[in-house]
Amino acid sequence: MSGKKVLVKIHQAYREIVAVCDKELIGKKFEQGNMEIDINEKFFGGDEFDEAKAIELLKDKAKDDACFNFVGKKAVDIAAKAGIIDKDNVLRIKNVPVALALL
Repeated sequence: MSGKKVLVKIHQAYREIVAVCDKELIGKKFEQGNMEIDINEKFFGGDEFDEAKAIELLKDKAKDDACFNFVGKKAVDIAAKAGIIDKDNVLRIKNVPVALALL
């Protein structure tokens, strides 16, 4: 496995919401046309996971019908490897990959 690391935060709601982002994107905001993403600490600032642990966690949360938010190249790559998203369906805002999944 590569040395990819991402931040993962799990929010408790009707369903769990799993927010995953590349660490270096925290605190940044990207706008393009009518699209905007604010990668704020409150929503995305979670625990740091390496690729293997993140994939394991995502697969586990997918079994529980969680909702997922992925922002950043590393986060989207890990989501695809976990089978949560299809990389052909990834949105880009200012060249930052963004993907949502509701299982």
